[in-house]
Amino acid sequence: MPRDESEILMPEKPVERQEREQATERRGGDAPEAAAADPRRWRVLAALVVSLVLVVLDTSIVSVALRTLALPTPDGLEASNSQLQWTVDSYTLVFATLLITAGLAADRMGRKRTLLAGLLVFGAFSAASAYSHSAAQLIAARAGMGIGAALVVPATLAIITNVFPPRERAKAIGLWAASAGLAVAIGPVTGGLLLEHYWWGSLFLINIPIVLVGTVAIALFVPESADPIRRPFDPVGILLCVAGLGLLVLGIIKGGETGDWAVVPVWANMLAGLALLACFVAWEHRSAHPALDLRCFRDARFSAAVAAIAVVFFGLLGSSFYMIFYLQSVRGYNALQAGCCLLPLAIGQIALSPHSTILARRLGARAVCTGGMTLTALTFLGVSVLDQNSPLWVCEALFFLMGGAMGYVMPAATSSAMATLPRHRAGTGAAVLNSLRQVGGALGVAVLGSLLASRYHDQIDHHLGPLPPALRPHAQESVAGALTVADRLGPTGSGLAGHAVDAFISAMRVTSLTAAGVTFLGALAVLVTLRAPRVRTADTHTGPAPGPAETHSASRTE
Repeated sequence: MPRDESEILMPEKPVERQEREQATERRGGDAPEAAAADPRRWRVLAALVVSLVLVVLDTSIVSVALRTLALPTPDGLEASNSQLQWTVDSYTLVFATLLITAGLAADRMGRKRTLLAGLLVFGAFSAASAYSHSAAQLIAARAGMGIGAALVVPATLAIITNVFPPRERAKAIGLWAASAGLAVAIGPVTGGLLLEHYWWGSLFLINIPIVLVGTVAIALFVPESADPIRRPFDPVGILLCVAGLGLLVLGIIKGGETGDWAVVPVWANMLAGLALLACFVAWEHRSAHPALDLRCFRDARFSAAVAAIAVVFFGLLGSSFYMIFYLQSVRGYNALQAGCCLLPLAIGQIALSPHSTILARRLGARAVCTGGMTLTALTFLGVSVLDQNSPLWVCEALFFLMGGAMGYVMPAATSSAMATLPRHRAGTGAAVLNSLRQVGGALGVAVLGSLLASRYHDQIDHHLGPLPPALRPHAQESVAGALTVADRLGPTGSGLAGHAVDAFISAMRVTSLTAAGVTFLGALAVLVTLRAPRVRTADTHTGPAPGPAETHSASRTE
């Protein structure tokens, strides 16, 4: 039913901008469909895949180094639990919040130029990460790497769209996406191999040769392209979003670090973050050129599909954060063994995700997403009963089922979200989806990691009385710290080691149950709100592209 035009249209005549965009699409934009295909397109794809693998590999490779970073110097950085969380989240949050703006920068300043700049930024901050002398320096350098990653990802996808003809574009994008899944799978194993032979900084130094190879390949094979429509930036919206999410995550992590959620630094940061995010929403509603187009969320089906993906990444990154400590500190595996143990999680996603869209066509996206999220929640319940002596095959089976369940959700939810959008807003919707996926992962590390730390503190506190006062903070910080203290004490530390492992198992149980609860609630929300999308006349139109009048009508009925 049509709504009042004032609810849909923004200032500065966005309908006219929409008409210009569609006129460009009718002309073929900067990649005319009628033009001959670029003869170097498969070499271009190979160069882009190298860049994408670099970015995704760094997301998963760092997981196996967390316990090492918690060790005292010179073996590690003596990072606290909160600093380890920020080591993951500084990269993810910066990546997520700058993703849309980086896409605009690529369209405006040239995609090849932006991609090269992103690789150089990523490489420079990788070197800074490798030679960090403190956890704070590493966190700052990882944030810089997030800037480079944000410049790389949207440019690669835009270039694929530009150089491949429509008949080959789906295949190219499929290979692009598959390479990301492969990078997730090999990340922990690669990290484990490096830690077996070198120091923790090698996990970041390995990026440098990949950056060099990617830069040379892009310079040689990738053509330059840009969007003829110069869209303005939204610096105020970006600052509000970055500051709001940063303060919210800071408050959550502080709560886990102190074990007291009522202290001023905890609730003040969280309230300030929520207030800034509310200002961000209000600003984006009024902005003529928003950094995040919130109109997408007016369709409950889009909101439900995006929420499903965010919840899945909440559980995926959050559980990966604490499972590495379970495998290394509780089970006693080294970095390489722990990386291999995590392989079924990635293999399950790669093996089962191709069946997601097939099932969605037969059963509907709502059934597939609800079923996948419910199975994910059940695997979290399975993780909650693991202990120090659980058979390894049980752990591996749970990881595979968890990865497979998540693999079912993500393609079906992505397709469902994109099906709710008109063609001229597909790019905007994809950017919103990718950004909130990363935000969901960052919140998963913050919330589940903080809950784990808080519960561990409660369980270990009353066992620290016999320790010398100088050693108590290290034992209280994390299970890795407690085991390090126990090693220093020799035979007298065996009791502390046992108490630390028991405290961690108890904390992991509560954390996994919380993850299961969040995922169950997400599944219920998807069941209620993710309906089959209405067929859009404009999207299925096979004749000439709609004219200005039709475009204006479509904008009124969205």
